[in-house]
Amino acid sequence: MHAGKSYKLSEFLFWTRRSIYVLIILGIVPVFLYHFAGLKWLNIPWPVVALLGTATAFIVGFKNTQTYNRTEEAQQIWTTILNLSRAWGLVSRDYFDNPAKTKDLIYGHLAWLTALRYQMREHRIWESTAKKHNAEYSRFYSIPEKEMPLKKELAKYLSTEDLTYILKTGNKATHIMGLQSRTLKELYRNEQIVLLQFVEMERGIKEFFVQQGKAEQIKDSPYPRQYAIINTLFVRLFCLLLPFGMLKEFEKLDELVDGVMKGQMVWLVVPFSIMISWMYTSLEQVGESTENPFEGGANDVPISQMCRNMEIELREFLGETELPLPLQAQNNIIL
Repeated sequence: MHAGKSYKLSEFLFWTRRSIYVLIILGIVPVFLYHFAGLKWLNIPWPVVALLGTATAFIVGFKNTQTYNRTEEAQQIWTTILNLSRAWGLVSRDYFDNPAKTKDLIYGHLAWLTALRYQMREHRIWESTAKKHNAEYSRFYSIPEKEMPLKKELAKYLSTEDLTYILKTGNKATHIMGLQSRTLKELYRNEQIVLLQFVEMERGIKEFFVQQGKAEQIKDSPYPRQYAIINTLFVRLFCLLLPFGMLKEFEKLDELVDGVMKGQMVWLVVPFSIMISWMYTSLEQVGESTENPFEGGANDVPISQMCRNMEIELREFLGETELPLPLQAQNNIIL
């Protein structure tokens, strides 16, 4: 997530510069062939290009709306997780008088948050972080889940026996929550909590599972590929045809000017086609970087920061004073 006022133009140009290089070539080649090689038949009627541009704008706008909604939903899911986590910390502290078990439940919950955020950072084939423009930009920030092994992180919260068990499981977050339920069962069996408290805390575990499932659904369900490919095809086709549709229109301007630009107005196709095409390609790139809100991109939901803040709060419930520091943004990016 960008935590500053705005991206700088220089940052945005650096991120999109590969598209700009291609657009420069796409703008120069048609003008060169039309103006110097005399291939006047290359001109495409402007209404055709305009119609294609309108259709492309609708498709790009539709995709960006949907991808923004995915990110907004992901933000809401993790906000709900944090609110439920605060409630879990309070009831774990106040429902019974057993500091050791209170710590087990709170540390177990921190282990669940850790396992879940690591699962959210796992790579999926449809994600875009491996693309060159995103891989290059990732040098401006760090991804905590890529810097610290999961085993070392979980070891802070789980016993050696539980850690060994969890590391052998598939969905580690699910099995950690299973350990939480086992602890509650033990407390109820030992009559340290009454039935109503037991049921209430088990209901809390159910709510965590619901939110985990929602997060996994976003992670494992890409933006529909049929819409993604048609968006890409339309943008690329429009950028390819745009300069051809502008050739005749700018050549007409030769009748209105004198001097050095007389007969050279067609060259204005290059900057104007680049500018218009860049708007479309940039919108496509922004939409692509928004559609997977957990992949480790600069525009992700900051689940690492959220989990760190929650760790500080929950450990304060235990009366601990040696707490980790909040995560800080790097070049205004924080994950």
